[in-house]
Amino acid sequence: MPAVKRAPTRAKAARKPAGKPVKRAATAPLRKPPLPTRVSPVAIDLGVLNDHLGYFVRRLQVWIFQDFIRRLSHIDISPAQFSVLVIIGANEGLSQSELAATLGIERARMVRMLHLLDRRGLTERLPSSADGRRHALRLTRAGQVLLKQAKALAAQHEASLLPKLGPERYRMMLEALREI
Repeated sequence: MPAVKRAPTRAKAARKPAGKPVKRAATAPLRKPPLPTRVSPVAIDLGVLNDHLGYFVRRLQVWIFQDFIRRLSHIDISPAQFSVLVIIGANEGLSQSELAATLGIERARMVRMLHLLDRRGLTERLPSSADGRRHALRLTRAGQVLLKQAKALAAQHEASLLPKLGPERYRMMLEALREI
């Protein structure tokens, strides 16, 4: 019976002199590609969801945020970071707890976000002159420049909503939601 030839083990293969380059398996992308949009020939009944404002508000929020996130990604900023930069820019000296309460962000998450913005050189925390236990927040020069770019992208985003919603519906929705 003829001898069966075995493939070399990894240890033996590693000792072989360099010859042909070793092909490695391609690594998987970090993000999965989006699933294709399901187009159904049959209208799907939403049941009681048709009468739930929250369902449609959430759908609208997702639709709006997808465009907003895409636009802000060009300057590596998230919608939450944009909100933080806007509030600090408009209220220099604001404390971390006042900022967190204004935006409805839990304190621990706000601290992590401010650390990130500080490391990027966009914000700084200075001792408060009013209360030594507080930090007064302000934008750095780099933060002001980035905020200016982000505001321009946000304005483009808002302008893109007008033709989709219609100017009157846009205005009515904005006014109604401001009152909440």
